[in-house]
Amino acid sequence: MTRYAIHIIALLMVGAMALTGCRERQEIDGEQTLSLSICLPMEETYTSARQPQRVMGDPGTTERFLLPEHIYFFVLKKTGESWTVWHAIHKTPEAEDWVKKSYVGLLQSTGDTIYEYTPHVNLLLEKQKFDGMVFAIASPIELTFNRALNTLESLDDVLNLRFATSGSTVQQNLQNIYSSPYNYIVNGNYYGAFSSLYQKVPHVQLMLYHIAAKVDLKWNVAEDKRIDRDVPGNGVRLTYLEARRLYNGMAYCFQPMRNTMASLPLSGGYDIPDIVTPADEGLWWEGRTYFYTIPYTVSGAPDYFPLQLLMRTNGSTGTGYQLTLNQPIDTSDVFVPWIRGNFSFTQPLTDRSETKTIDN
Repeated sequence: MTRYAIHIIALLMVGAMALTGCRERQEIDGEQTLSLSICLPMEETYTSARQPQRVMGDPGTTERFLLPEHIYFFVLKKTGESWTVWHAIHKTPEAEDWVKKSYVGLLQSTGDTIYEYTPHVNLLLEKQKFDGMVFAIASPIELTFNRALNTLESLDDVLNLRFATSGSTVQQNLQNIYSSPYNYIVNGNYYGAFSSLYQKVPHVQLMLYHIAAKVDLKWNVAEDKRIDRDVPGNGVRLTYLEARRLYNGMAYCFQPMRNTMASLPLSGGYDIPDIVTPADEGLWWEGRTYFYTIPYTVSGAPDYFPLQLLMRTNGSTGTGYQLTLNQPIDTSDVFVPWIRGNFSFTQPLTDRSETKTIDN
């Protein structure tokens, strides 16, 4: 029986930054206004989509993200017990609209760095005071939604808003799409809440977060099992790696943990082929890669996110080792997961299918 070791670690992205303490006071002709802006956590380096840069390799090195060129704001107001859409706004910022600055906030230490969209959106408030909420999604590419934005009327309409993830342009930009998770609660309230009842100049500045999960894969062949390409023997080398059947349906904008599929997909979706190939000699014995994908769940006990991989060793060309990693998912979580898979090889893989459950 083929022996190998697979070690999986699942980490939840909980490095969440809270609302900024910065408050910009603006009024229009003496009338009460609502000021809107968004921020992005500076995880590594951002660049304009008009000057794209792609960094491959070890995720321990610098990741580069594209600054959004499209921001979609949704402002809701409460009337009685009902929430209605007050404004739906599409902004197209330029690179210079994003300003790197130091963060001061209630839940984070002074000195954290963020990118802020500085041309704040100012909306003239109605004389009738009300409580409100703001949702936002930002992307370097224009998104296609499941319905026209000017037809959104209620909170349910906003929470059920989805965008198309099919097509290589969207799939290659999943790591650059951010939104405000609907269930991020700060001090007992949704973190994008405001009130013209108690604030003279309400200001909402949302920190946005990734809607795609980061998958971080690392592999290693034991030193005594490595094989020189010119020396035949019983050693091991990883000569092919592919991620398979990733989600390409309509994805929730503000409920990123609520995407579902009826069962494990055995076809469809999209693949990321050639992560490792027979020509990649430098990756045969050890390496690391990462990609971003829309997380989804399949019903189980508990519900799980199935990550499907295809591996081949020693230049084999058969059906390969088809591995499904089942990541338990709590759909009530606020932030999408960061999944790490560490693979250690001691013998060549045979052509077969297998499922492993990730321990949290």
